[in-house]
Amino acid sequence: MDPEQALFENALVRIARGTAALAAAGCLACLILRGWRWAVAYLLGAAASYLNFRWLKRVVDALGGALTARPSPKFAILIGLRYVLLGAGAYAIVNFTSLSLPAALIGLFVPVAAVIMEIVFELVAKS
Repeated sequence: MDPEQALFENALVRIARGTAALAAAGCLACLILRGWRWAVAYLLGAAASYLNFRWLKRVVDALGGALTARPSPKFAILIGLRYVLLGAGAYAIVNFTSLSLPAALIGLFVPVAAVIMEIVFELVAKS
């Protein structure tokens, strides 16, 4: 494996672990400070955002492979479908449950925080 590709794969593993750690810590904080409704909503937001992160990775991997092969029309449908699924989940949280929308929105930023942690890790490791 190319050293640059190995570095990229290691970063993705660290981002996944950081996402899980931040989701668990945030859930515990929400549970202690705001109650179980906030904790569940936070976890739902974090899970949806992590799922979206993984889907984006698959899209990027597929587009990289598209240089050699043409992607199928199903590919474009699946790209749009993920936003429909995320929107349906948000709609269900708002209209059909008593879960906290602000907590779910905060949970959506968990992978972003994990990526920022990875950036800081790389900056510290390279210096």
